[in-house]
Amino acid sequence: MKMYLISDNIDTYTGLRLAGVEGAVVHEKEQLKEELDKVMADKEVGIVLLTEKFGRDYPDLVNQVKLSKMPLFVEIPDRHGTGRKPNFITSYVNEAIGLKL
Repeated sequence: MKMYLISDNIDTYTGLRLAGVEGAVVHEKEQLKEELDKVMADKEVGIVLLTEKFGRDYPDLVNQVKLSKMPLFVEIPDRHGTGRKPNFITSYVNEAIGLKL
């Protein structure tokens, strides 16, 4: 199985290309949809990396593909950093157990 990156910027794409991960850079919703359709049809792709910006900008499209069994979709931060708050893991634990740590 191979990994595939769909990025919104060339820097993330270049970094992962150096690590041997193939991918594409897209900027519009239609381009993203075309890449997602292409990747879903390729049975060799097991993991798809998406930059977090797509999850923020097009949640309907990203959430729809995340429900599929294969491939696994993972949102990764890019050069702009993560969109999560600094203590997001602690807040998940607090919500899950109902106690403040």
